Amino acid sequence: MDFTENSYEVFQLFNDRWALVTAGTLEDFNTMTIGWGSMGTIWGPPHRGKQVLTVYVSPARYTHSYLEKNEYFTVSFFPEEYRRDLGILGSRSGRDGDKVALTSLTPVAVEHGVDFQEAELSFVCRKLYTHQFEVEKVPQDVADWIYTRVPPHTMFIGEIVEAIRR
Repeated sequence: MDFTENSYEVFQLFNDRWALVTAGTLEDFNTMTIGWGSMGTIWGPPHRGKQVLTVYVSPARYTHSYLEKNEYFTVSFFPEEYRRDLGILGSRSGRDGDKVALTSLTPVAVEHGVDFQEAELSFVCRKLYTHQFEVEKVPQDVADWIYTRVPPHTMFIGEIVEAIRR
């Protein structure tokens, strides 16, 4: 599927607006707020590379296990009015209970996963590749700032199979 007709402000999407990354089924899923992500192309001839979305998740997060065991994940962006809900989903663990119930968000089934009715833009991604960062290969200032407190993040690269606008 080609999404070139749409203009996405990629840097603002992740840095300024945050997102939810979600994996699993409507009956058994987990979601978390992310502020790190990237979009681009990989593994294809010129003008036909796979359009991908990459997210970075700490192995300490409960959602990490859902990303590992599922073939698909979604990345959803919301209007500013849902910032508080994203704050809740980024600061609580699904291990401790139904954190989505603490928000005003409505999970909905989509082909290959779970999205949220209130999302204004979502991407359904088929997982292509994962890799855990190696601290010794991370810039020293980043390692000192982040990886003295938490384990290195895992990179999940997913091919975008559908874009959903509401």
